[in-house]
Amino acid sequence: MKIEWWILLSAFTVTTGILFFIQKNKIRLALVAFLFKQVITFLMGAVVVEFGLIEYPVRLFASINRTSFTYEYYVLPVICAAFNVWYPTNKSTLIQLSYYVGYSSVLTIIEVIIEEYTALIKYIHWEWYITWITVCFVFFISHLFCIWFFAKEKGRA
Repeated sequence: MKIEWWILLSAFTVTTGILFFIQKNKIRLALVAFLFKQVITFLMGAVVVEFGLIEYPVRLFASINRTSFTYEYYVLPVICAAFNVWYPTNKSTLIQLSYYVGYSSVLTIIEVIIEEYTALIKYIHWEWYITWITVCFVFFISHLFCIWFFAKEKGRA
């Protein structure tokens, strides 16, 4: 099996493992963040691929979708769920900002390494800093959505 397929299998395994660490009382928050992130990544991923900014030469469901199913529909939404579940709400603004920077940086570094050494992703008209900005922005939007969603729910109770 090629290294790309091992990476895809590992990504599914690791992110599925992350789900087991989500507290029972935070499952609804994780699910809302997961589904919201899927909507965003579906739209953004399709646009990026259709405009020829990124290409995914090796991917699951290649005959159905030109985006990376693994990253766009599973790995990134699971990480977003974890991001929202473990968000340091009662901490200082500096720690909250560091949380965004940390998550975005780790994901970007992993993507750059994968882009450089495998055929899973190919930057055409894309740069690492665009990934960093979009990941950070989407985490921010998903966090705002989760705050709004659950504040609205509390208002009904």
